[in-house]
Amino acid sequence: MDTHYPTVRLKNAWRSSHPWIFQKVVDKPAQKPKPGEIVDAFDIDGQFIGRGFYNGHSRIALRILETDPAVAVDAAWFERRIGAAVELRRQVLKLDEVSNAWRVVHAEGDGLSGLVVDRYDDLLVVEFFSAGMYRHREWIYAALRAQFPGARIYSFADEHVQKQESFDYRPVYSEGGSPEPAVITEHGIRFRADPAGAHKTGFFADQRENREWFSRQVAGKTVLDLCCNTGGFAVYAAARGASEVTGIDIDEAVIEIAKGNARLNGVKPRFVQADIFPWLRDAANRGDRYDAVILDPAKMTRDRDQVITALKKYLDMNKLALGVVKPGGLFATFSCTGLVAEDQFLDMLRRAAFYAGRTVQVLKVAGAGADHPFLANVPESRYLKAVFCRVLD
Repeated sequence: MDTHYPTVRLKNAWRSSHPWIFQKVVDKPAQKPKPGEIVDAFDIDGQFIGRGFYNGHSRIALRILETDPAVAVDAAWFERRIGAAVELRRQVLKLDEVSNAWRVVHAEGDGLSGLVVDRYDDLLVVEFFSAGMYRHREWIYAALRAQFPGARIYSFADEHVQKQESFDYRPVYSEGGSPEPAVITEHGIRFRADPAGAHKTGFFADQRENREWFSRQVAGKTVLDLCCNTGGFAVYAAARGASEVTGIDIDEAVIEIAKGNARLNGVKPRFVQADIFPWLRDAANRGDRYDAVILDPAKMTRDRDQVITALKKYLDMNKLALGVVKPGGLFATFSCTGLVAEDQFLDMLRRAAFYAGRTVQVLKVAGAGADHPFLANVPESRYLKAVFCRVLD
């Protein structure tokens, strides 16, 4: 390898295999690389740590991509790494047999720190979480086109990421203008995915197995889907023969998308635009009870200092939701807040059950589908908590 990379040194020895190295342990280089430039990192003893993205503006100063000094991080490297991610989904997990919507690249879980790619039929949605991935986006697009010939590509980065990582990027669609929504199929059920809409894609593939498992338990039963978003669980339940399905969400726009998803499948859940807190209190006062209840709220916080506040919100909503489950009924509760650990979430559920005066029998603890892998040494990639329970008096 004859490529020369700028070098960055650490203030201490490095004995970790985690790809993130924080700013406080990195010596400021004399010649500052641009945000997202590829550098070689060495520890205080001159030991080679790895090759990856440097960003002097970000809390995560280094994102290590490659630990073999003989291997260049170039277009061919991205092609190999993205190719391996696709092979896992297609050859090992055989996801094409189940759905035409799945996560293609799950950031650190696939050794590509700061990059997430989702597939919705012929549309690939690329999200940048680091300046390095944004900076080398043409290599990423080329690697994706090699795997998905003829695919449309839509790419974006959240504003808070751009601020943290110090880059500016407006969404770009490979065909110009805005992408047409894709209609995807999952376990035989159809949904509309609209990445340019106000709600990311309007569809979350991470819940695929959880929707399928839950929907197999509810034939002939009454189902309540709280924070229903675009109707994933509600539509599945109705399609699998639930006798009555109600979906509640505070956002009017997602309720409209949910109704469209129901029409795609010829089912008729009832969708209601409401804040779940007063709605649940009113339902409890009326004595309404459901055979199966789902609670799947949006991410509560990105801020470590707000985790306790987030857990209090989870406690309040889970306590209210438990109050409308019939004795012996099914309760599925979720958290996609990555900063809330699984043990914290289970402890919150224990307390919610105590305050609701219910006994919760945990049947299954799960997470995101296998197309959202995480490395044992990088637990941060594991964000979704799913708990399925029976609720007893």
